[in-house]
Amino acid sequence: MNRYTFVFQALLLVAWSISAMGTPGDSVKERPLNIILMIGDGMGVSQLSIPYYFSNHEPVFSRFKHIGLAGTSSATHPVTQSSAAATAISTGVKTYNPALGVGPDTLPRRNIVEIVSDLGYQTGVIATSSVTDATPAGFYAHVPDRYMHREIAMDLLESEIDFFAGGGLKYFIDTTGRDLFREHGMTVNFSKLQKIEDRDPELRYGFLLAMDRMPAMLEGRGDFLADASEIAMDFLSRKDSGFFLMVEGSQVDWAGHGNNTDYMITEMNDFEEAVKRVLEFAEQDGNTLVIVTADHETGGFTLAAAGDYQTGTDYGTIEPSFATTNHSAALVPVLAYGRGAENFAGFYENTDLFCKMVELLDPNQKASRLTVPAY
Repeated sequence: MNRYTFVFQALLLVAWSISAMGTPGDSVKERPLNIILMIGDGMGVSQLSIPYYFSNHEPVFSRFKHIGLAGTSSATHPVTQSSAAATAISTGVKTYNPALGVGPDTLPRRNIVEIVSDLGYQTGVIATSSVTDATPAGFYAHVPDRYMHREIAMDLLESEIDFFAGGGLKYFIDTTGRDLFREHGMTVNFSKLQKIEDRDPELRYGFLLAMDRMPAMLEGRGDFLADASEIAMDFLSRKDSGFFLMVEGSQVDWAGHGNNTDYMITEMNDFEEAVKRVLEFAEQDGNTLVIVTADHETGGFTLAAAGDYQTGTDYGTIEPSFATTNHSAALVPVLAYGRGAENFAGFYENTDLFCKMVELLDPNQKASRLTVPAY
């Protein structure tokens, strides 16, 4: 072997070693740049099954390959309220039932929106209820009781949220005539959804399209949830720093409380359409993690065979039914798609959703350090 051959082989060995070791940026490239968390409020496994029997297309949920189940009990009760569940998902802390963004000691806990905002991320929330309702508010507010809507509205204005869409305008109206939105540097559209043309990276934008809750699908809400999701994904992508977006199908829960089958079917099919639009974005983007889950199950909803087992069962007909008008303690589904999706398979508590998201967004961050009182 001459010296030139030796040098060449040595260089090849060094190059192979460097390649095998990787570069400092490799781990960064593998983490999800965007996380879109989609919450079907009150959605259990039977609700998730609705598009398989009450639609004329292949359900979009079949495209998820990483599936888990999450426990939902609050710190004080086996059956949770939405506020405690949203707090668990957004902060990693189990709390008492009416609490929102605070621990059992009523002290504020840092939520994922605050954490990722410190990393430079854009953030947003969307709901088919009021944006001050329990689930969306769980991602920005810190109050001891979920029904403190005006205080929650102020928390939204003072939060790190860059985009929001839903109802709840009446909670932002100041009796002295002050324009609270302008005071907080926020542009709000009160008339209709439309693409946001202004690409100013510092712009904060919202849509408040109802005084309180948004209309139901049966009342003509249309494609609000899917369209708002598309607008949000486009708006939050205007910076290259990544984004976190929470999208809630709020009224699945209300259909369960009302034991209203038609209401349930239309709200679940609407939620599925929003999931479809989000998945299309994620597939094209290639750097987005989509998580679909619920805060709890509502109604004890089932898709049972019609008839009576003792007198005759009609296995060819599905007869949806409810066991209660309340929430239940059932585990809820977790579906994940995209980078890091494999981390969401298995059985775990809803607080682990926070831990998994935070550690994917910032591999150097230990989520357990973030669940102590914030202030």
